Amino acid sequence: MEGILPLYKDRGMTSADCVYHCRKIFKTRRVGHSGTLDPNVDGVLPICIGKATKVVNYLMDSGKIYQGEIILGFATETEDLDGATIASQRLEKPFTEDEINEKLAELTGEIIQIPPMYSAVKVKGRRLYEYARAGETVERPQRKIQVDYFKQRLTSTFDAEKGQQTIYFEVGCGKGTYVRTLAVDLGRKLGVPAVMSDLTRLKSGGFTIGQAVSLKQLAECSEAELAEKLAPIDYALSEYPAYELDERQWALVKNGGFLGPQYVNNGEISEFLRLYYGGKLRALYCYNPEKTRYQAQTMIDLT
Repeated sequence: MEGILPLYKDRGMTSADCVYHCRKIFKTRRVGHSGTLDPNVDGVLPICIGKATKVVNYLMDSGKIYQGEIILGFATETEDLDGATIASQRLEKPFTEDEINEKLAELTGEIIQIPPMYSAVKVKGRRLYEYARAGETVERPQRKIQVDYFKQRLTSTFDAEKGQQTIYFEVGCGKGTYVRTLAVDLGRKLGVPAVMSDLTRLKSGGFTIGQAVSLKQLAECSEAELAEKLAPIDYALSEYPAYELDERQWALVKNGGFLGPQYVNNGEISEFLRLYYGGKLRALYCYNPEKTRYQAQTMIDLT
């Protein structure tokens, strides 16, 4: 059995937990997820089964959409509600919607982000969270990220007794974005401490939360029903042009040989090309402009 499962990850589970359970349900060790979700975050987590593990990276590169909440008035060491409070500031009055929207807009486009200390980013061979748990500090690498939009989905609310304001947001972003860091950065732009208080992933790998299936639902499925839950492998590559190989070309591709662009895809050049033979996806080839040829990028099914 092989394909891509749009899994709904419940809160309280790690992404590794989901892989473990899917291995048992689908009775295979060839299982991988396409982008970690923190234990306190729920939502869409595409899982690759069997030969589909070869396209995990392409799913990870796709855009993601989240919705969540940000509380203005205090901050934590983990940038979410799991960590200890490290700063607090009572708000005497709420920020206006215009003030909030202006700062949200400043956090869109290609921006520089510094990953949180409590994250899996590696520095000098160790995860940042390992340094954080040991009470050590280390210089964190700056990274370019893409934020397509960052907006309010509901009008914010103000708790006058606590002196805190809650912002309800939706964000569309690219690979490697830490949404909890966006929350902290929003607070910084407004001049107050902030924390991400809630987060759900609505879309990932082209799958929406409405398509996602929970582990509980999977556990009740027959083998035939499980197969029906899987999207085909080429779902992850659907943005790239497809080409059906002839017998001679297939013989080349099976051995990792290159293809002249004039002989495939009607001579049209594209960055990547999905190659099929006998109606099955066999490989993903990329175009090398220096050598003016298509060459192997990912071999998927050579049987």
